[in-house]
Amino acid sequence: MDRAAKKELVTTLNGVFKATNVVVVAHYSGLNVAQMQTLRRQMKQAGAAVKVAKNRLAKLALEGTDAALIVPLLKGPTLIAYSGDPLAAPKVAADFAKANEKFVILGGTMGTTALDPNGVKALAALPSLDELRAKIIGLIQAPATKIAQLVNAPAAKLARVVQAYAAKSETA
Repeated sequence: MDRAAKKELVTTLNGVFKATNVVVVAHYSGLNVAQMQTLRRQMKQAGAAVKVAKNRLAKLALEGTDAALIVPLLKGPTLIAYSGDPLAAPKVAADFAKANEKFVILGGTMGTTALDPNGVKALAALPSLDELRAKIIGLIQAPATKIAQLVNAPAAKLARVVQAYAAKSETA
């Protein structure tokens, strides 16, 4: 890689680190090409991305960003997974780590918060934004349904009483 390409890579990575909400660092030593392609495909489907860069260049790109907390993790064969959605990259990384024991999560960062491997796994266990929205809508709708049932219940009981008197007077 020539000097201009390295400079361009550092600039690109710096932009990525400034724009993303979450970054996950993992060791990928021992994964074959097919497994790496699977990881990249899963990340892309989730709205995340994976980048393998030289640690020295990644450290240069991290300078002046919120994700600079991951600099100590950049040792050995590391890859960087990132996404704008705070749950996408950790979910895919945690699921991939369960299926492939050679893929080891080292940690990451979410905004200005450093995450250890357990923090990344805890973040991956959270429900997605769509699931949370559905739960909130369900909670909001539940009281309205109960209120409608309570308002209609006295009228229904009154109608049954009138119906019972009508049926009683017909038989008499």
